[in-house]
Amino acid sequence: MIEILAAIEIIEQIIDDPDLRSTHLRADAGINQLEGVGVGEAPRGTLFHHYQVDENGLIQKVNLIIATGQNNLAMNRTVAQIARYFIHGPDIPEGMLNRVEAGIRAFDPCLSCSTHAAGQMPLHIQLVSVDGTLINETWRD
Repeated sequence: MIEILAAIEIIEQIIDDPDLRSTHLRADAGINQLEGVGVGEAPRGTLFHHYQVDENGLIQKVNLIIATGQNNLAMNRTVAQIARYFIHGPDIPEGMLNRVEAGIRAFDPCLSCSTHAAGQMPLHIQLVSVDGTLINETWRD
C-alpha cells in the first residue's frame, strides 16, 4: 500500500510538470514507409514480423513467422520417431505421452505457455491405420 501511495504521489507531481505540455516534448512522427519488416531473437527462436499500413498508419496486413511454424517440421519428425519407438501394436504406452511432450518442448519450450497450458502439456494422441480407421487414442488434460 505504501508503494502504491508513493507511486500516486509521483504521478501527481509528473502531471503538474509544465514541460509535459510543451510543444518540444514530443516528436511528431509521420508515416515514412507503408511496409516494414522486423526480426528479433527470442528464447523460442527467431521471430519475423512483416507489416503493411495505409497512409493513415492503420494496419492493413500483418504476417508473423514465429518459431512454432519454423520448428514444425522438426517437431513432426520427432513425434514420428517417438511413435516408431513406442508403438508395437494397438496400445499406446503411457510413457509415450511424456516423450512426445519432451520432444515438442525441445523445439518450442514456450508452446505450452503461449497456449495457456499450466503444468503438464495437454496431449491427444490417436493411432490411425493406413486406411484412416481409428485404432486407439489417449489424452492427457
